[in-house]
Amino acid sequence: MGSPKKNQNKGFFASMTSGLSMFGNALHRSVNGMIGYEGLEVINPEGGKEDAEEEAQRGRWKQEERDSYWRMMQKYIGADVTSMVTLPVLIFEPMTMLQKMAELMEYSHLLDKADECEDPYMRLVYATSWAISVYYAYQRTWKPFNPILGETYEMVNHGGVTFISEQVSHHPPMGAGHAENEHFIYDITSKLKTKFLGNSLDVYPVGRTRVTLKRDGVVLDLVPPPTKVNNLIFGRTWVDSPGEMIMTNMTTGDKAVLYFQPCGWFGAGRYEVDGYVYNADEEPKILMTGKWNESMSYQQCDMEGEPLPGTELKEVWRVAPVPENDKFQYTHFAHKINSFDTAPKKLLASDSRLRPDRAALEMGDISKAGAEKSSLEERQRAEKRNREANGHQFTPRWFDLTDEINPTPWGDLEIYSYNGKYTEHRATVEASGSIDADDPRSVEFNPWQYGNSSE
Repeated sequence: MGSPKKNQNKGFFASMTSGLSMFGNALHRSVNGMIGYEGLEVINPEGGKEDAEEEAQRGRWKQEERDSYWRMMQKYIGADVTSMVTLPVLIFEPMTMLQKMAELMEYSHLLDKADECEDPYMRLVYATSWAISVYYAYQRTWKPFNPILGETYEMVNHGGVTFISEQVSHHPPMGAGHAENEHFIYDITSKLKTKFLGNSLDVYPVGRTRVTLKRDGVVLDLVPPPTKVNNLIFGRTWVDSPGEMIMTNMTTGDKAVLYFQPCGWFGAGRYEVDGYVYNADEEPKILMTGKWNESMSYQQCDMEGEPLPGTELKEVWRVAPVPENDKFQYTHFAHKINSFDTAPKKLLASDSRLRPDRAALEMGDISKAGAEKSSLEERQRAEKRNREANGHQFTPRWFDLTDEINPTPWGDLEIYSYNGKYTEHRATVEASGSIDADDPRSVEFNPWQYGNSSE
């Protein structure tokens, strides 16, 4: 069983492609030699060979910043740099990883449709389209802030969804999230593993994502492809996610296997996604095709994976209109995530929206953002020293560590489970009658106020 891939090149065309590749590699080495750094590949997927030298000098870095950053980072080549490197705020976006986890909720109506659907294979069409939809937002090349231990993010007022996430571990960085409406329950334990390769970064999703459809209790498990961030220091930064995405119906054994095409020379194949929905006997039932930055479509197919006569390709998802010339390439939904319009009344003081470094960066004050970021990181180190001196251990507030270990292609993962206390907390707040007491913008960010430690 597998998903459709582009035809492999053979014969004369293969020789020609190989020759172009050798020429391109030599050109890249030449460009890198001119700027003084051998072995760093510079690629513009939408450009050509003639602009390689220009591309090497592009990007958000000034020359002196690029040189300084390279001197700092070259010793980490081959290492996992998820939490071991302090990065300059100029490469950040005004959002945290906890908020980025919530971006999967933009097209949550697709999960509503999956829950309402009678056809088990169409359920997977809707659910995998939902999983693919977030990749348009994930192509942003700005880095989100790493959350402070105990930091949270809450979201309401979107499709009837209530969302809560919490930073449950600092080393290694891990977050847990839970979302729910009348149709589905979404649970995630998020952990990233990285490999720094000089001018690029490989990102491996070690986390686990599960969706439960409420009507029939169907449980869907998602394994996304890895991601590669290209041209971190030299050239125009861009993101690619080549590989397989697999969504499995753990109740029936049906699954969808979709192949994200790698970006080739001059952008060939970039964004393209192709695959099938299979039954439990690994027989193809529905083919899916599209681009993760545009739309996805589906069509019923025969046992050979060919479209059934009398059927037609139907669109299931299309990316919503986005703001023009947005500084951080945000979608309208990303702006909603940062907005207090999606915050519940009586917002937790640990919420990401309240971070002073994030807020300063959103207002364009990079100097203040950098100072606030350093201050928060030092406070976090001081809190850790204090816990250790008193023999205390951090305990998350809204999620519990389980005994379950989830194996992934990139390592094992400890699973955190939603404990239901946030639902109880919101019910208590709503019943108290004092939900309009404070303007959430006036609340000081404080992920440490709850005393989340135990002996």
